[in-house]
Amino acid sequence: MTVLHAFRAQVARRPDAVLLRHVDAPITVAEVDARSDALAAALAARGVERGDRVALHLQNDPEYVYGLLASWKLGAIAVACSPMLAPKELRAQLVDAEARVLITLDALDADADGTPVEHVMLSSSLAALPAGRVEVTAPAARDVAVLSYTSGTTGPPKGAMNTHGNIVHGAGVYRDFAELDAADVVLGIAPLFHVTGLVAHAGVALLVGSELILAHRFDAARTLRLIEAHGATFTVAASTAYTALINAPAAGGRDLSTFTKAYTGGAPVSPAGAAAWQELTGSPLHTVYGLTETTSPSHMTPLGRRPPVDPGSGALSVGVAVTATESRIVDPDGATVEMGETGEIAIRGPQVVPGYWRRPEETAAALPGGELRTGDVGLVDADGWFYVVDRIKDLINASGFKVWPRDVEDALYEHPAVREVAVVGVPDDYRGETVKAYVSLKAGADAGEAELIAFARERLAPYKAPRAVQLLDELPKTATGKILRRELRAR
Repeated sequence: MTVLHAFRAQVARRPDAVLLRHVDAPITVAEVDARSDALAAALAARGVERGDRVALHLQNDPEYVYGLLASWKLGAIAVACSPMLAPKELRAQLVDAEARVLITLDALDADADGTPVEHVMLSSSLAALPAGRVEVTAPAARDVAVLSYTSGTTGPPKGAMNTHGNIVHGAGVYRDFAELDAADVVLGIAPLFHVTGLVAHAGVALLVGSELILAHRFDAARTLRLIEAHGATFTVAASTAYTALINAPAAGGRDLSTFTKAYTGGAPVSPAGAAAWQELTGSPLHTVYGLTETTSPSHMTPLGRRPPVDPGSGALSVGVAVTATESRIVDPDGATVEMGETGEIAIRGPQVVPGYWRRPEETAAALPGGELRTGDVGLVDADGWFYVVDRIKDLINASGFKVWPRDVEDALYEHPAVREVAVVGVPDDYRGETVKAYVSLKAGADAGEAELIAFARERLAPYKAPRAVQLLDELPKTATGKILRRELRAR
């Protein structure tokens, strides 16, 4: 079974049900089917066949869903391209994937100029495509559905091969753990070009039949209005999106009572942030953990359960291993460590990708024996709750003392003026590295460097407290809302 099979069953069973809502405009299951059929016919006319790559260079608009379905109906592979890519980066991905067609936003057409594809289609032209039908090439679970490019933090971006089986498993996990059905309304906060949006938004809607609200790009004020206006119940978003919602001027005046299935993933959330969300909405913030290589969820908090806080690290649990998934904490040699000890999180299960597109060496290094080595430092407790402490590469070595940025960030998040914080190690002639915090403040709040350093020193061992704090209006982030520590280190 794949999400395409599930969608085709919906077409037969409930064609008039609303599947997508573009801001406020409803689009039915039958309309989605017809528009994706028309696009599939247009792609076929341009020579796209089974196994070919179709690049989607789009925002969170219905055309993205049409592009996914059209590609899958032909047995083709969708290539997820961020609209935030520089032209050089876009060309590199298209060359690596050997994409035949690029579907792009009109506003991004200039970025696509000179790209190595046979055909470029503008999103505005899709509405004018004539009706068409294709003979659906039913994909198998093992077939690659999407190439999702990694962020490239350890080298050039690599195309993770998310299969149809990977995607349907991930969407099914969200359905089961968040108790979703066709009556739910999914709020599409995460970008659809990211694996979270692909699975938790598009995948869930196509599998379950839940209505999916799309609004081009994330805007906090508009998002709050859409939750209230359309009774949104579920989403998965980065912690920075929840920070923006909590601090939006209109937050306190909106009825958010339907929004009871809010999950956060992609970056650790502080206990203080989770408490602020509960105060705003009356519902707990649930946690989920996954990577591009795990096609979104590998660990998740079941609906209604409160993720515990590890007393040693202060980290909020990211959940328990999901259905049919084995996860363990390993040392550098790959041996399982004792319960409660930290090590690298390793994952094996039906959501783990078979590898990277045409990169056998990188596949072998990241997936020895088919088990993913995540690069995340974590631990597991006696009840099976997993905790992410930090990224291995972000460890700070200050005079021989090991400092995890997450410890320092959680302490600073307790300050009432702090909106966002990121901690990095910076070169120091005496200590080797020293701890520096970059902080953005809440609107109207005031706090200086000395005050924040003193606040941290009251809560941390002396070697962990930041020696420097720099205030920024905004912290640099990826398109999915992850704070870019590597960019801050480069400063």
